[in-house]
Amino acid sequence: MKKVITTIVSVMLVSLLLVGAVFCFTGCQNKKDDSKLYVGMECGYAPFNYTQTDASNGAVKISNADGYANGYDVMIAKKIAEALGKELVIVKYKFEALIPAVNAKSLDMIIAGMSPTPTAERKEAIDFSDAYYTSQLVIVVRKDGAFANATKLADFKGAKIAAQIGTFHNDALQTQASKYGILPQTPMDTFPALINALNTKAIDGYVAEEPGAKADCAANEELTYIPLKNNVTGFSASPEDVQIAIGLIKNSSIKDQINAALKKISAEERVKMMGDATFFATGKTVLPDPVPEE
Repeated sequence: MKKVITTIVSVMLVSLLLVGAVFCFTGCQNKKDDSKLYVGMECGYAPFNYTQTDASNGAVKISNADGYANGYDVMIAKKIAEALGKELVIVKYKFEALIPAVNAKSLDMIIAGMSPTPTAERKEAIDFSDAYYTSQLVIVVRKDGAFANATKLADFKGAKIAAQIGTFHNDALQTQASKYGILPQTPMDTFPALINALNTKAIDGYVAEEPGAKADCAANEELTYIPLKNNVTGFSASPEDVQIAIGLIKNSSIKDQINAALKKISAEERVKMMGDATFFATGKTVLPDPVPEE
């Protein structure tokens, strides 16, 4: 009996040691290098961030997945990393996992086309930098669809419209759809999922920011978008709602440095960067958004 008990205890001790070793190994592998800047994004939201197969056009290798990240967010991330004197590391996350990753200190920041104010909870969860882009909310539709000639939200009465989960796009859609007789659909995880749903006619359209809509339509000839204007023909939105900013852990020590780096990027340069990002993503030149007033 004593031998049996001794054997059981030995097995338990070995198991504990193995668990400890795995935990130590995992922890060591996940430890961040202070000389590097860990930036999270979806790598699937062109032209802000997307995945390509090589390092062309200044793309950066994704650290935890196949492929290289490129897009407007990557360009902004490069400038921030340079300003901080650190090596840029791009980490791919699902959109809804980005904020928990920052709060767990797995990421230094989020640069992922994220608006600070889709919900009060987001702004309470993390801090944000100054805006690095401001856009219009538009609706992408099929060229052969019933809503291809729409010019305002009221023209979408009866339309099945979707948006990405966890975004201001979806918040605006869900809260304002009934006013226009729009049928809001269950939000989807990614823009590729939204594009697929529209291509298969499961939905009549989806909400996007104008640069994203331009990129999607350039890459999918059967799609077009309705160029709505916030608070005029489109969704009601405050300036903060449609601004995109960098997400940081609360009381981040580098927030001021980030804002200083952003201020050095002129409005003209930002427009050019977005044009380049769209071209790199689609191989097509699209009309740029107008240069915003500084």
